[in-house]
Amino acid sequence: MTAKRTREEIKEIILKALGGIAPEADLTQLKPDLNFREQLDIDSMDLLNIMIALHQTFEVEIPEADYPQLTTLNGAIEYLASRIENETT
Repeated sequence: MTAKRTREEIKEIILKALGGIAPEADLTQLKPDLNFREQLDIDSMDLLNIMIALHQTFEVEIPEADYPQLTTLNGAIEYLASRIENETT
């Protein structure tokens, strides 16, 4: 069962996942509307690992076709908030 989360909680979890992939990155400098893959120099395998971590944490399916919606911090927050809301209602 998916727990309801605030957007701030979702943001913190995403940042934690990004920090696990790019520990040297200063995530406070991450621009929320720009592609984090480009900002953090994340390759496709790293992106896949982030998606797996988000899937496991939030217990929502993230189809590969939806990955482009999760390439910015704000996009990922909105996508996951929507999916979580749909799972809990």
